[in-house]
Amino acid sequence: MKKNIAFHTLGCKLNYSETSAIARLFDEKEYNKVDFNAKADIYVINTCSVTENAEKKSRQAIRRAIKISPQAFIVVTGCYCQLKPEEVANISGVDIVLGTNEKFNILNYIDNFEKKEVPQVYSCNIEDTGQFIPSYSLGDRTRAFLKVQDGCDYMCSYCIVPMARGRSRNESISKLVKQAEIIAHNGIKEIVLTGANIGDYGKSNPENKENFYELLKELAQVERIERFRISSIEPDLLTDEIIEFVAKSGKFVPHFHIPLQSGSNKILKLMKRRYKRELFAERVKKIKSLIPSACIGVDVIVGFPGEIENDFMDTYNFIKKLALSYLHVFTYSERENTKALKIKEKVPHNERNRRSKILHNLSAQKRRYFYQQNIQNNAFVLFEDMKQNGNMNGFTENYIRVETPYNKNFVNKIVQVRLKEINEKGNVMIETCNDKKAKAKAKAKAIKV
Repeated sequence: MKKNIAFHTLGCKLNYSETSAIARLFDEKEYNKVDFNAKADIYVINTCSVTENAEKKSRQAIRRAIKISPQAFIVVTGCYCQLKPEEVANISGVDIVLGTNEKFNILNYIDNFEKKEVPQVYSCNIEDTGQFIPSYSLGDRTRAFLKVQDGCDYMCSYCIVPMARGRSRNESISKLVKQAEIIAHNGIKEIVLTGANIGDYGKSNPENKENFYELLKELAQVERIERFRISSIEPDLLTDEIIEFVAKSGKFVPHFHIPLQSGSNKILKLMKRRYKRELFAERVKKIKSLIPSACIGVDVIVGFPGEIENDFMDTYNFIKKLALSYLHVFTYSERENTKALKIKEKVPHNERNRRSKILHNLSAQKRRYFYQQNIQNNAFVLFEDMKQNGNMNGFTENYIRVETPYNKNFVNKIVQVRLKEINEKGNVMIETCNDKKAKAKAKAKAIKV
């Protein structure tokens, strides 16, 4: 009899690609995949530890699985397990805890999925993590996440990623192209390139003379993938040639997500970031000069130690002046063994929350303004297979979220539409557009250099 198995992912796109890869290790002949909220025999939970809140959500997910099915076999993996394996093991009901190296060998650590009286912990020293494990998502959503790089060498003073994922490493271009071809063979229309620091691609294989720009050029040749989207890339690694390539490409969409973290050079220095705000502004200017319709999102941290009100206002005013489309706002969270803990000037939690709300409001204004600039334009939308209150959603090339009545014929299709108006939820309502001339005009506008 088949065992029911459920998977749950917390955190970044990289985690989603890895969960999907882990799920494919379980033979469909022997295991029946079910929803995480359903009763299952086995639960596999891929955790996150980037903030204190991420760890809290990870614990909540573990306990939810145990509550749904108290006799189920509970496997927990991910960054939280690498950094705090004993803490995870102390949650009553957990059977196995797997660290960064061990998660892809999950079948080697499981013996008939029998409940353990004492949780078993398998977690290596992160310095021993040097292997790149290929991962990509399939079947979870319309877009696929392709892991092209893992780990990070940057050692920013607030970040635990190097401690959770190890040094920067990657697969060869030829092997990543083959994975993209597998994704294409499964009917996926869009691939999102993901990693811990994707712009650093090629650094771990200097003898191959491969870099992120060369990877983009080769991936663009993959047939049947209509869109590639670059996930978060550091501003100092986002080169002119990458921006110019995206501007001219018929496949790489005009959407960039660039971590800023602070608009104050003083705070950037304390964070041990590898750029000043002037470089960030120059990158935004370069993108908009070549691709006026481009969507540019940023990450920003509020409440970092030493951030006085003037520093925060520097960030606010800097962001306000830039042609940005949305923000991902993170409230600073103390992480063990990070250098930021040594900075004495702490920002009170209530002040961190106040600053977060201010930037969230600014993000909403930025997003609405960006959407409004595109109203009445033609665009191409890739629709998701999700139905909510009779409607479905999708994204344009430049990452505008659209909404329309559910149409099964639109699922996993790229449809030409006209952007009509912004609804009360902040999504853009559409009408379909079949005019070939309008389609050609919209396409030309999207890639105009």
